[in-house]
Amino acid sequence: MGESAARPLRADAERSVRAILEAAERVLSEDPHASMEQIASAAGVARTTIHRRFAHRQALIEALALSAARQLAQVVADGRPGTAPPLVALHRITANVLEVKTSWAFALSLPADPGSEAAALHEDIGQRCLTVLERARTDKLIDEAADLLWVRRVYYALLGESLHANADDTGLDPDALATRIIDTLLHGAGPRT
Repeated sequence: MGESAARPLRADAERSVRAILEAAERVLSEDPHASMEQIASAAGVARTTIHRRFAHRQALIEALALSAARQLAQVVADGRPGTAPPLVALHRITANVLEVKTSWAFALSLPADPGSEAAALHEDIGQRCLTVLERARTDKLIDEAADLLWVRRVYYALLGESLHANADDTGLDPDALATRIIDTLLHGAGPRT
């Protein structure tokens, strides 16, 4: 009986934290210097609730960065970089990443502290990207002599520029944009032969 009584409280606590993190993303995107009180108000929670969950503003920002990194890592893993056909994996991962990066732009712009869980997640994401690029090279989608670290940098740049160019476009179609990014990555801007 005591165990079942704890579950709703836990779910309420999780919803509260999620509401705070979502509000923090919105508020801090508009004003990076916004106060904890402004974030609490936007989350629809009492100021004491936000302070109970996060001892100080930096703790909230670290939790925000970690939550976004976890979401990003999950959508990359969902693209099955090591098992799906490379072109399929690239497309899924790219579309998924575009969605997460659009929703969590502020949080994902925060530098991860070295040695933190967020930094480890970003490192894992980078490794998964190299995995799918290596598999694409094996399938002859990428030249065998290509420097995959450079290809990954170009891919990241294409993602970043696509998000920047479409920042004000609320009708962003992640699948269409993913197709464009991958086409540019694999074929460049030269004529098709």
